Amino acid sequence: MAATRVITVASQTTSCLLAKRQCLLPTGKIGGFGGLCFSRRSLVLKSKRPFSCNAIHNPQVQIKDEGQPDTLDYRVFFLDGSGKKVSPWHDIPLHLGDGVFNFIVEIPKETSAKMEVATDEPSTPIKQDTKKGKLRYYPYNINWNYGLLPQTWEDPSHANSEVEGALGDNDPVDVVEIGETQRKIGEVLKVKPLAALAMIDEGELDWKIVAISLDDPKAHLVNDIDDVEKHFPGTLTAIRDWFRDYKIPDGKPANKFGLGNKPANKDYALKVIHETNESWAKLVKRSVPAGDLSLI
Repeated sequence: MAATRVITVASQTTSCLLAKRQCLLPTGKIGGFGGLCFSRRSLVLKSKRPFSCNAIHNPQVQIKDEGQPDTLDYRVFFLDGSGKKVSPWHDIPLHLGDGVFNFIVEIPKETSAKMEVATDEPSTPIKQDTKKGKLRYYPYNINWNYGLLPQTWEDPSHANSEVEGALGDNDPVDVVEIGETQRKIGEVLKVKPLAALAMIDEGELDWKIVAISLDDPKAHLVNDIDDVEKHFPGTLTAIRDWFRDYKIPDGKPANKFGLGNKPANKDYALKVIHETNESWAKLVKRSVPAGDLSLI
C-alpha cells in the first residue's frame, strides 16, 4: 500500500518572468543570482499540451511511496496540495534567499541503497539506481545525508575550463549535508552551502556541494569552509576520501578531484550553484537538447 507523508517547502506567489501566469518563488529576499523562476510549465512550446507557471502551488508537499523499498518498482513521488504529481527536480524552488537553498534528500545518512531522482521518468520520482537490472548499493554506508539541489543541471555539453575541461554529468547538483540528524528520503531541507568538491567520475564533472541544514544545532557556527574544519574537523577530507574510494570494492579505479584535489570555499560553491541553475533554465526552455531527460 502506498504511504503518504507531508513535508513543508517555504514559498510565496509572485509573477513569473517567462509567462503572464503566476508561479512560486521562495519566501524571503532573493539573493544575488536574480531569483529567476523557470518553471517547466511556464514555457510556450510547440506542443498540444498547455503549459503554465505553477511550480508548487501549496507550501505543503506530500511524499507518496509507491511499491516496496528494495525493489525495482519502488518510487517516491512528490504531490502538490491537490494531490497532483510534481517534479522534485523541476518544481521545488532552488532559491530561498540570503544564501539559503532547498535541498532534497535522496539517501539518508548511514544507509547504503543508492537512491536518486529518476531524471528520465515523468515527474522525476526518487528511485533506487540499477545496473544490469539489479539494485545498486554502496559497498558501505554513506556517513552524511545526500541528495540534490532542485533546478540545477550539470550540462554534459559544457567543458569546465577550471576543472580539466571535464563535461557535466547530466544530473542535478549533488549535496552532502553534514548535520547530525538522519533525514528521510524525500525530505526537503533549508541548507546553506559551505564548500564544494569537484569530483571527476570517469571523465565527467560531478560537483559535491557541502552544506548544513539550518535546523542543525551547529548551523549557526558554520558559514564557510574554515568553519567546517573548526567545528567538524576532518569532515571535508572524509567526504572527499569516501567519494574517491567507494567504487574501488567493485574493481573500478578511484575517482579524481579537480581544483588541486581540495575543497573550494563557500563563494565558489555559490558560483557552481548559480552556473548550474542557469544551465537548468536553458534546459527547461529547450535552449539546449534534453535528450532522454524528463521535463515534466
